[in-house]
Amino acid sequence: MGWWQVNADTLARSRFVLSPLAETFASLKLLHAGVGAHPGETAWLHAHLPAYRARLAADPVTALLVRSGLGRAWIADFLTPTPRDGETFAEGVARIRSAHPAAARDHLRLSLEGPLPVDLDRDDLPARAAALLEYVWHETVRPYWPRRRRVLEADVVARTAQVSRGGWAAALDALAPGRTRWLGENRLQVNRHEYPPREISGAELVFVPVTPQCGWVSWEEPDRYAVIYACAGALTGARDRAVPASLGALLGDARAGVLVLLGSPMSTSQVTAVTGQGLGSVGRHLKVLREAGLVERHRAGRSVLYSRTAAGEVLVKAGEPPRHPLELASAHDDY
Repeated sequence: MGWWQVNADTLARSRFVLSPLAETFASLKLLHAGVGAHPGETAWLHAHLPAYRARLAADPVTALLVRSGLGRAWIADFLTPTPRDGETFAEGVARIRSAHPAAARDHLRLSLEGPLPVDLDRDDLPARAAALLEYVWHETVRPYWPRRRRVLEADVVARTAQVSRGGWAAALDALAPGRTRWLGENRLQVNRHEYPPREISGAELVFVPVTPQCGWVSWEEPDRYAVIYACAGALTGARDRAVPASLGALLGDARAGVLVLLGSPMSTSQVTAVTGQGLGSVGRHLKVLREAGLVERHRAGRSVLYSRTAAGEVLVKAGEPPRHPLELASAHDDY
């Protein structure tokens, strides 16, 4: 497993940030894979995959660059500059475009674990990568970005509340179960690969959610490190979560949908943004669910967050159909 040595001060200063560039690269990875992890991703691929594949078919050098850069276990570093707080997509992609061509070729050799294809022995690789990411951003991400940003913000609020309640160890263990976890003795596991440990004490450490179900790590030694992770499954979109029929019959589909959503703590405005229901309707649903003892609320900074109680958890789980063991495996393993 790969792990980082992180002292208490570095962890205390770490924070969650949003990155349009990371969201765009995660979407590129999803287009490259061509298989969605849930119905929302499948619908998005149906809408955008044909045009993406047509673009690469017309540009075989960039197509080879994508196949080589995403590699089997290692992403070419120049494709994933470490996210910076408040950075716009244009600012982030400019860093990719400015990568040194020789460094880009070296990163591709590492990703391929072998020699560089002849067609990639050229100096315009950073410019080609930037142009492709600009296409992915403008055509497949930007039209959805306002809603995606609200989903990501909801995830950050929930994670921050988890840090407040249980400390960083609990939050890190839940970030990407089985991949990231706090090992004790100032050690943070960041993936399942057998890479040498890194000493990052004193550096900037950020955690960056993305909506596609994938993740990776990036760094700019020795000053900046990032863990990019898939936001909580419950936050991928209300239409992607089937409400159990029995629960819908008991509570009504809209109210049951809110209860299903609250497996992760969320505010009233965030529930409204994710479900698309009106603010008044969401408020009434939360009031009824709270009076029934199915949800509870607590304050996290300036936000009031709602989450399921133990009774609400039992009710949701009781309505779910049994799952085949193979369905429990993740469709992506990118860490």
